[in-house]
Amino acid sequence: MSTVVGFVSQKGGVGKSTLARALAREAAAGGLAVKIADLDHEQGTSTNWARRRMAAGLEPVVPVEPFRTAADAFKAAEHVDLMIVDGPARASAGTLEIAKGSALVVQPSSTSVDDLEPAVLVFHSLVRAGIPRAKLAVALVRVGTEAEEGFARSYMAEAGYDVLPGALLERPAYRQAQNDGQAVTEVRFKGLSERADALVQAIIDRAGL
Repeated sequence: MSTVVGFVSQKGGVGKSTLARALAREAAAGGLAVKIADLDHEQGTSTNWARRRMAAGLEPVVPVEPFRTAADAFKAAEHVDLMIVDGPARASAGTLEIAKGSALVVQPSSTSVDDLEPAVLVFHSLVRAGIPRAKLAVALVRVGTEAEEGFARSYMAEAGYDVLPGALLERPAYRQAQNDGQAVTEVRFKGLSERADALVQAIIDRAGL
């Protein structure tokens, strides 16, 4: 039976596609049949990344397919072990659709209140619509210091939402890796790749993969 993990965000640029691609790369490397469903019609971030990855001849191949709606993606999920839904770069009615069909919903956020506050509002809206809190988790990205990470974890705990273990630091090397068609877990600096691996593993564990 296929597992669906949904990545949603309240706005663009918070790391949604970054984590979706890293999870897909590690799942594929582990032998799972995986696909990213790119629902970001305006930017197609994951679709464009897959083209760069293919042009660079990187293994494993990470299939990415654009879909019009989450419902269309869910229909295709029966053909893979893991369907990763890379949602639109904004909260919308489609966010609820993604959440309903996913075993786990991950919302990336930086440690800034400008990102944390809208993230909480998105999860609040999903809970009001009937999505169990146990399905929802925040992943911290673009972390500058341990103090910032601690603040963000406390902020989310007070709001009543889980934060996944691990975090991605704010480092240019992560961006460069993705520019080259790699996932953040493939960055050439060991310390950074280990951090990315730990966060992806936390998503894998939470999703029960």
